[in-house]
Amino acid sequence: MVKPETESRSIVTLRIVSGAKNKVVYLCTLICVMPLAENINQFTLKISNSLSNQQFVKISMGNYQGEEMDLKQILVRAVEIKRTAKLAFTFRYKTRDIVKNFEVKEGLTLLSKYLFEGFKVATLFTTVADFIFEIKKDNQSVIRETAPVTKEKPDALHDKQKQRPISAVEKQYLVDLKITDGTGLVFKNAQDKYKQINHYIEILSPLIKEVPEGSIKHVADMGSGKGYLTFALYDYLHNVLKQEAAVTGVEYRQDMVDLCNQIAHKSNFGQLNFVQGTIQDYDATDLDLLIALHACDTATDDAIYKGIKANAKLIVVAPCCHKQIRKEIEKNKVANDVSFLTKYGIFLERQAEMVTDGIRALILEYFGYKTKVFEFISDAHTPKNVLVVGVKKTDNLKGETESIRQAGILQKIKDSKAYFGIRNHHLEQLFNL
Repeated sequence: MVKPETESRSIVTLRIVSGAKNKVVYLCTLICVMPLAENINQFTLKISNSLSNQQFVKISMGNYQGEEMDLKQILVRAVEIKRTAKLAFTFRYKTRDIVKNFEVKEGLTLLSKYLFEGFKVATLFTTVADFIFEIKKDNQSVIRETAPVTKEKPDALHDKQKQRPISAVEKQYLVDLKITDGTGLVFKNAQDKYKQINHYIEILSPLIKEVPEGSIKHVADMGSGKGYLTFALYDYLHNVLKQEAAVTGVEYRQDMVDLCNQIAHKSNFGQLNFVQGTIQDYDATDLDLLIALHACDTATDDAIYKGIKANAKLIVVAPCCHKQIRKEIEKNKVANDVSFLTKYGIFLERQAEMVTDGIRALILEYFGYKTKVFEFISDAHTPKNVLVVGVKKTDNLKGETESIRQAGILQKIKDSKAYFGIRNHHLEQLFNL
């Protein structure tokens, strides 16, 4: 049967109600013909209400007969810019599109203006119903209500951003490190640094998940510098993984230590602290996770040594410089199958890097670590680095079998050194292997 529903004076809604459950089936809802100004006000009010009720999907305006040259259509969507609701207008012309954002009140006024000045049809899409506004030839107008095309509210973000492990919103340390402003907007000149922070966490995340859950209680970041990555790791451990880990940044420069401790206090990071010192001097007892990024030359060996001695569950280093082994290769000049390459300085440098880190990985394996070596791009404006990772194995061999395994690794190290004319590797010396 047909049921009339009065919405307001002279407005009649027609719906078909059928079935025992009185299920509403939309055929068409007619809102009676009214003077143009009154219907435009009604239509604008429906837009405003749909925005307020979180039901707004979009607006499409067409059949333009106004004076603006080549304008064909206007599309409107709700966006959020700097956490402020706005209306994004796409003006479609014959040969180009122009997008402009307006405050909601200003956008509603503009919509009303365009309905008065040229657009003959406009459709408001909402999650509960769609409303079609149309101006007739006699300058009278109607609004028709139909079933909604979609019942899902679209994403209101201005630019759909990649979901990052470290959000920029409400992060005091990012503000103090001058990466974001107080509203969580990343500064233009800090975009690369923000991406670097998240790339770093994206790499660490699966590595951390390889160790028993909740077993990381003490973390040391060797050579923490200004603390960008140290703060991000603490944030990730505590606020994403919900792990109560104490994190220490070790930095030689006292001014950096003081700055970072101030920021940690201001951010209420109670289990994060920074200490002045070197990798060699730091007491790494009971360390579960050791990180050393860009520790120069043998400082990387010192960091690995500290991690192994502490029986750390996870060791992550990004070596640089590799001077010690390069000097060994240059000094002894052993003829081998790659001599035709290493006579060139650039190839010698790369060879020294691979040999240095390869022996480091072997030594980690000797002490019961599963090793990984892969590329780490720390910043869009810096060279690619190699990341050497050791994850402590929980199923190590025992007794004679373990001794045979270790002996095999030592032989590989010995053979590699002889092949390249290396008398000693600094990490090997630290352990007196």
